[in-house]
Amino acid sequence: MAPPFVFPQILRALEEDPEDNHRLFAQNPVDVTSLRPSDLEEFVKGVSFDLSDRELFCIEDQDVFDRVYSLVRDFYTLPPSCKCNLVESLRSNLSVLLPNVDSISRSVQDQEDEVPIIDRITSHRNALKIYTFFLITIIMTEEAHVSSVESTKVAARGRKKQVVQSWNWEPQRGRMLNLIANSLEINLSLLFGSSELDENYLSFIVKNSFSLFENAAILKDPEAKDALCRIIGASATKYRYIVQSCASVMHLIHKYDFAVVHVADAVARAESKYSDGTLAVTIIRDIGRTDPKAYVKDTVGADNVGRFLVELADRLPKVMSTNVGVLVPHFGGESYKIRNALVGVLGKLVAKAFNDAEGDVSSKSLRLRTKQAMLEILLERCRDVSAYTRSRVLQVWAELCEEHSVSIGLWNEVASISAGRLEDKSAIVRKSALNLLITMLQHNPFGPQLRIASFEATLEQYKKKLNELEPNRPTEDSSKEPTSDGDSCIGDGEIDDLQPEVANNTHQDSLPDSCQPKNGEEITEKDVSVPDIGNIEQTKALIASLEAGLSFSKCMSASMPILVQLMASSSASDVENAILLLMRCKQFQIDGAEACLRKILPLAFSQDKSIYEAVENAFVSIYIKKNPVETARQLLNLAIDSNIGDQAALEFIVNALVSKGEISSSTTSALWDFFCFNINGTTAEQSRGALSILCMAAKSSSRILGSHIQDIIDIGFGRWAKVEPLLARTACTAIQRLSEEDRKKLLLSSGSRLFGILESLITGNWLPENIYYTTADKAISAIYMIHPTPETLAATIIKKSLSTVFDVVGQDQPQDDTDDSIVDFLTTVQVAKLSRFLFVVSHIAMNQLVYIESCTQKIRRQKTKTDKAAAESQNTEENLGATQENNSINAELGLAASDDALLDTLAERAEREIVSGGSGEKNLIGDCATFLSKLCRNFSVLQKHPELQASAMLALCRCMIIDASFCESNLQLLFTVVENAPSEVVRSNCTLSLGDLAVRFPNLLEPWTENMYARLRDTSVSVRKNAVLVLSHLILNDMMKVKGHINEMAICIEDDVERISSLAKLFFHELSKKGSNPIYNLLPDILGQLSNRNLKRESFCNVMQFLIGSIKKDKQMEALVEKLCNRFSGVTETKQWEYISYSLSLLTFTEKGIKKLIESFKSYEHALAEDLVTENFRSIINKGKKFAKPELKACIEEFEEKLNKFHLEKKEQEETARNAQVHVEKTKNMESLVVPSKVKEEPVEEYDEGASDSEIVDPAMEEAGDSLKASDSEEEPAMEEAGDSLKASDSEEEPSDSEEEEPDSEQSGTTSPHSLNQNTSGGEESESESSNVKRGNRTETSSKLRRSLRSASRT
Repeated sequence: MAPPFVFPQILRALEEDPEDNHRLFAQNPVDVTSLRPSDLEEFVKGVSFDLSDRELFCIEDQDVFDRVYSLVRDFYTLPPSCKCNLVESLRSNLSVLLPNVDSISRSVQDQEDEVPIIDRITSHRNALKIYTFFLITIIMTEEAHVSSVESTKVAARGRKKQVVQSWNWEPQRGRMLNLIANSLEINLSLLFGSSELDENYLSFIVKNSFSLFENAAILKDPEAKDALCRIIGASATKYRYIVQSCASVMHLIHKYDFAVVHVADAVARAESKYSDGTLAVTIIRDIGRTDPKAYVKDTVGADNVGRFLVELADRLPKVMSTNVGVLVPHFGGESYKIRNALVGVLGKLVAKAFNDAEGDVSSKSLRLRTKQAMLEILLERCRDVSAYTRSRVLQVWAELCEEHSVSIGLWNEVASISAGRLEDKSAIVRKSALNLLITMLQHNPFGPQLRIASFEATLEQYKKKLNELEPNRPTEDSSKEPTSDGDSCIGDGEIDDLQPEVANNTHQDSLPDSCQPKNGEEITEKDVSVPDIGNIEQTKALIASLEAGLSFSKCMSASMPILVQLMASSSASDVENAILLLMRCKQFQIDGAEACLRKILPLAFSQDKSIYEAVENAFVSIYIKKNPVETARQLLNLAIDSNIGDQAALEFIVNALVSKGEISSSTTSALWDFFCFNINGTTAEQSRGALSILCMAAKSSSRILGSHIQDIIDIGFGRWAKVEPLLARTACTAIQRLSEEDRKKLLLSSGSRLFGILESLITGNWLPENIYYTTADKAISAIYMIHPTPETLAATIIKKSLSTVFDVVGQDQPQDDTDDSIVDFLTTVQVAKLSRFLFVVSHIAMNQLVYIESCTQKIRRQKTKTDKAAAESQNTEENLGATQENNSINAELGLAASDDALLDTLAERAEREIVSGGSGEKNLIGDCATFLSKLCRNFSVLQKHPELQASAMLALCRCMIIDASFCESNLQLLFTVVENAPSEVVRSNCTLSLGDLAVRFPNLLEPWTENMYARLRDTSVSVRKNAVLVLSHLILNDMMKVKGHINEMAICIEDDVERISSLAKLFFHELSKKGSNPIYNLLPDILGQLSNRNLKRESFCNVMQFLIGSIKKDKQMEALVEKLCNRFSGVTETKQWEYISYSLSLLTFTEKGIKKLIESFKSYEHALAEDLVTENFRSIINKGKKFAKPELKACIEEFEEKLNKFHLEKKEQEETARNAQVHVEKTKNMESLVVPSKVKEEPVEEYDEGASDSEIVDPAMEEAGDSLKASDSEEEPAMEEAGDSLKASDSEEEPSDSEEEEPDSEQSGTTSPHSLNQNTSGGEESESESSNVKRGNRTETSSKLRRSLRSASRT
């Protein structure tokens, strides 16, 4: 019998001679690499013949074993045919060997003699090991060779040479691995004597299987992957190879992200095949026992482990649900990836682990409590500190809603939390919250119509029904008891499917026309009866469901304002998802959704393409229907209800849709039918809306209006215009949108009639006051657009307007210029008519200016076209030379330039004649302008009539825009009015006009720049808002230089009105995009000016934080460090030091920035005494430590020590100075008591002689004097002793003096260095001389001073 085969550590270990000679090894291996190809082929054929012809156990024979070993050892060098023959022989023998195991077990039962059976078992076991070893070795060898070839291809991919394999390795590999997996799945306990297999055998298989799992290419092969999963499952579960398998699984999960899903699949298959989840449980517990801090550093491993847990929960929800408790503590860890994974695990468990209806009541109760605990964790995690986790939780809730795993009892709580997350600071959380609300609407259990009025009406009916069923129930409990009962019924989720059906059916039956009612009254009228759904309990459940639906509807309706805010977000995902949610809300008829959807129209002007596409798609899905009439009705209603801004956006969208063909010709025809009242029930307002949409569409296709010109005149200016006055204004717009050909047709057919209508619109009085001005504006513009000589008709209109005001047509009498005459004259006219006249005159003047410019451009275009045609006709070969010569002569003479100059001169003259006049003839508008200027200066009259002042100032500003000289002469008046006018309407209009004047006459307005910025401080919100808009327009378009007053705009960032604050922030945001970011250059000046303003500290901090946040470049940040540090030396106020240091702390510091801060220490060291300044510098140091390298970190720490040291020293110096000042004042008070008595007893000269060389003359007074120089600890005893010397009696003073003389003499010697350091006088002597002189003088003079003090105290 052959010796047993023992698995070696490596293949070549089989060549080593064993010491005990009790194992099979290769005694005579053959070097197959030295064989010729023909000999090698014969050698392989011989081995294959022996393996196939002889019995299965021939592999144990030494000769066969040696030859097979030799081939396997050098397998990668064999030609493909030899490889195939060897593999097929080994695989076929093993496949035949496996069924014999069952026959052995049967023969054991039949035969009584055990000796031959034992030999057969030993032979089978040996052969199984050998075949398994050689096959796995071949797999590992070939895979290593394939990997090396692939890496060689990658390294030398520039060359076209590739290794050609003539045999297909992948199918062979899959068959071999499947055979090994089959060998593990049969009953091997008889071969190995027990259920636990040979450790070496199992270890070899498992180790190499996990090694193959590390190859992504193998896992892509379904057959190979399936076999590996079976091997791992059988080894770990069937043969209890748990510990090693678990360690290998954890290694795979941590290191190879591509293997995570496949490992989870292998673990799940093991549990399903053997009904044993030991491997899964062991892995889960190992993960649970891992320190949460380990996942903070190993982010890749945390990500892979998290994915594995989610995949495992998806495949084995019941196993995971019983062991999830060991994972819950990881919710308290710092790794958000693990928390994300656990959230996903809980979501999978809630959806899948508790669907089994089997079990007794206690097990069901336990499952429900476990599910409820998981749901509570999910709700709690919505407030996680990490935005990624909050976002993941909301995604999990969306998945649960899709799978109908959220009960009605939790539905509103989830909706409320999701609505709250719409205001989360993180964009990804807001996106997930929006998607969750969209999902909840799509899968809501309450029905397709969620209008609040519908729910309230239906709920009221069923409450009445319940009262009828329960006549004895108290009325006041009618709303509370069903809710609690319903909650108890639906809290466990057992009747989730029943209630939505009942609620939906009942809701739809009771409200068959719920789309139509406009208010709750109609609904109540229709809900006269409700169907009977059963007993009391069912009715209570239905009422609870309706109340939940009502709460959900209210929650969605309450989120509409937040969605409007999100549509103004800077994040494109916020805008897109908010639009999608609003569309879904409109589909389910959520209250307020339609009004909010109209606010998406201005987003059509967004520069973000994705936002515009979202708006366009939403517009098409909401308003463009298959029925053309319905589409037309939707569009015209939208036009009716839109404001000016929405109409501009609507026009932009309609133009795009017409160009793309989304608005078809049939829709256009339906709009004309509405305009012409061809559809029954059409109102004048709808006719006007239809014409508005047609005017918008005409901008893209001008032919749309040409076919109905006569209808526009007849209907737009006919009797319907008196019913709907705005129809006339829309008709004027339509006239302007006509194409050039249609205008000519109109002039020929109905020109005079049309101009008469327009003239009557302007000069007539039938239009209401609030509509007249916009209609007259459009009518005058239409006249200048289509009339061949508009100035003649305009002159007629002005005269007629004048006659309606003064009733003096043709009178030329000049009016007296005195104020009294103006007052008397104005009392005879109507203010409203005068306001209209001023508007007509000023607007005609503006249109005349535009008309002159258009004529000039038209002449230039025509001249260019003529010159080009002449040049083309003359540019023949014969005339080419002469043409070039003539062109050169004209260029030298400047003839072409003279033509342009002449045209410019004529245009300037025509513009000047509008207001000022250029000849001796009378100028109609000029005379009106003179009158207007005088009228605006009469403040006493205008204060009585604010409406007149608004019209007069608006007209004055228009005239100023036309003429420079008129503008210059009235600028002072304009700024006086804009500052002092009591009406904020007047101030707002004038502020807007200042922007136009600055564009047209920048040199005239330049000296008034400060006054323009002053409008930002106006008390009126509208004035400030217009000032921000005007200045933003001028500065961003380079029409006004950013001067020293920009701090006024910065203050607007903290304006109380959110709109103004947002506009100011938008201005600085756009300003930061220009050039190299002008804010960088402006910031130091803004800082200095804001520091001097009376601004709240919080407001200053917010402004600087916003401005510095707009600076992104590191170089600019580094330069700002130096600039701001230099500002410390130029200011002396503590407040300014604090503001500068705070601004420094807001900067983003780099290594260079930190070094510049350290180098500039001298410039700000004097400010370090202030606590706030030091704190700001410390915050900079803390930020620097986070990114600093070791070298820089050492410098930062040294700088921190220096900073703290200077801070303490400066604090001590300031404290010393303050205390010294206090003592100086007290010393002066003491001297005032001493001097009078001294003058009486002794001459002043004698005292001076004795004390001439000494500053201190008495020990007690010496300490009081030294307090000016010593520290705080030395000052307090001196004060006490000096005070005691003035209060003591004669008998008490003498002993005290004798006691204090010796200590004073010692103190003078010990404190002299400190006194010298602090002394600033210039007459110091050497230390020895000064000490001797002081000792002598102090003894002599101290007695004199004591005598004078005693005499003073006696008196």
